[in-house]
Amino acid sequence: MREDGHPDTATSAFVAHRNLLFTVAYEMLGSAADAEDVLQETWLRWSGVDIDTVRDRRAYLVRITTRQALTRMRTLGRRRESYVGPWLPEPLLTAPDVAEDVELAESVSMAMLLVLETLAPMERAVFVLREVFALAYDEIGDAVGRSPAAVRQIAHRARAHVAARRPRETTSEAETTAALAAFRRAVETGNLQDLLDILAPNVVALADGGGVAKAMPRPVVGADKVARLLSAGLPELVGHMAAEPVRLNGSPALLLRHEGKIDAVVAVRIEDGLVTTLYTVRNPEKLSRVERETALSR
Repeated sequence: MREDGHPDTATSAFVAHRNLLFTVAYEMLGSAADAEDVLQETWLRWSGVDIDTVRDRRAYLVRITTRQALTRMRTLGRRRESYVGPWLPEPLLTAPDVAEDVELAESVSMAMLLVLETLAPMERAVFVLREVFALAYDEIGDAVGRSPAAVRQIAHRARAHVAARRPRETTSEAETTAALAAFRRAVETGNLQDLLDILAPNVVALADGGGVAKAMPRPVVGADKVARLLSAGLPELVGHMAAEPVRLNGSPALLLRHEGKIDAVVAVRIEDGLVTTLYTVRNPEKLSRVERETALSR
């Protein structure tokens, strides 16, 4: 900050690209809290750079962010090995413009972030920078410390890995909204039939409580098992749980409140008009960004 109170050049450049840098870090980490820490580390390093020597400020900032995120990814890998129950990405309340960018919305969806979790750190970094942010191979090489030829090989391997695991094309937003409406009615009225009508036979229910909030300790597979699980919990929720339609990670979702306090968020994956995956996040440490919008960009 200059003496006259106006941002200096370095600060202005960082602020101009902050949403992009956060999105890069979040897609690499699946955690908004860790992405914010990476941005803090990026700023500390950026503030010590002689900005007059930087030809491309955006590329330079992305390079710093990528390197810091890679370092943190290795730490997170060890931390998640001891995570209690299924791990789900930290959900973000996003603005409508994220959904308008179809590629960005898909890249931050629960389904895609879980696919990215199966990549090695270097593969994930290269995939995100190339497929989501369309960086050139030489720019990615500068960011990850590899030659452009090596980056091409890593990108090819990562694309093949993701293609084999990428969920099929989702259905329309209207069908997703209808599925969530059925789930909402079930929660608020105790009528499970609305939900049973839209569950796929091989539906998978995942719940992340992080060992802090009550949640399923492992994935539950099959419409009958998921329905029984929900029916066991619904009676005690009726009259105490309110479900609010929101947009999380670029897609329609529900924010559940218990006696006025945020209890969980629920997102769904739809194929052929049926719910194939139900994602529920109850870990309170992951619910801090579901009441205020997070700006994402690329």
